[in-house]
Amino acid sequence: MEKERIKGIIEAMLFAAGRAVTINELVINLELSREDIQTAITEMQEEYENESRGIEIVKVDEAYQLCTKKELYNYIYPIIDKRAKPNLSNAALETLAIIAYNPRIIRAQIEAIRGVNADGCIYKLLEYGLIEEAGKLDVPGKPMSYKTSNEFLKMFGYASLNDLPELPKYKLDENRQIVIYELIEEQEGKTEAPMPERDELDGTKKEENL
Repeated sequence: MEKERIKGIIEAMLFAAGRAVTINELVINLELSREDIQTAITEMQEEYENESRGIEIVKVDEAYQLCTKKELYNYIYPIIDKRAKPNLSNAALETLAIIAYNPRIIRAQIEAIRGVNADGCIYKLLEYGLIEEAGKLDVPGKPMSYKTSNEFLKMFGYASLNDLPELPKYKLDENRQIVIYELIEEQEGKTEAPMPERDELDGTKKEENL
């Protein structure tokens, strides 16, 4: 089958599905290898990068979805949806970040990290489809656990949770307070930042305690 024909079929399948289509679905329907399909999709993604194109193919875990470009959102949203735009509070964003970095976390653990009740934030994130239930844990009470959804990956532009930014390095001081360090870029030729020193005169730390 010619390459352009393959790309046309993939485009039609992604458009008609209206959802993320797994690589296995494409393999079965096209009867081609994963390598051939991924090569075709990579070429399509490069073609869609042209500023005159209004669509793009995004990777979500082991699946692909045909989407409109994010920079065109303000033109599209008023036409297809009259509902209010999702508006996440700082508390909801904090809860979402905790769940993203801790898949299958339960409500009690979220509340232990944030120090406040998380019911409202969890409900709002479920309503927006940014998180989903991940099953009950096999512990006393069998609490429900949560994880981020594919909608979260699409909204924030991640192919998988492996693409999340690394968390800052930290340590605890003598008062068990977290002391945040600047992220150290792991690039060849760069050395690790020196550990902060105590002021020998008054015993105070030179780094800022958070």
